[in-house]
Amino acid sequence: VQFAESGGGLVQPGGSLRLSCAASGIIFSIYDMGWYRQAPGKQRDLVASITSFGNTNYPDSVKGRFTISRDNAKNMVYLQMNSLEPEDTAVYYCNYAFRNFGTWGQGTQVTVSS
Repeated sequence: VQFAESGGGLVQPGGSLRLSCAASGIIFSIYDMGWYRQAPGKQRDLVASITSFGNTNYPDSVKGRFTISRDNAKNMVYLQMNSLEPEDTAVYYCNYAFRNFGTWGQGTQVTVSS
């Protein structure tokens, strides 16, 4: 399996970004997927998950601001991030959710700063 994240960048507080993740080498539609982030010196945390049925879940820190979605026909998972805060600055990754991880991709850097 391979995951390739894209869409990060530098954005001002209050701004928005849409991250994309392309998955290959798996029957994508049967897997629960997640977006994770890792800030410097911190552990990698789950920030959004979507089951194979499309059910979503978020931690309180991003609830109401982040939206995860998937397109099974394209083997893609997305993360729409609105009302970004400096605390959202991190490298963002996609991977499986609720099971053993696959190989991590390079991630995409999100920097929220004025």
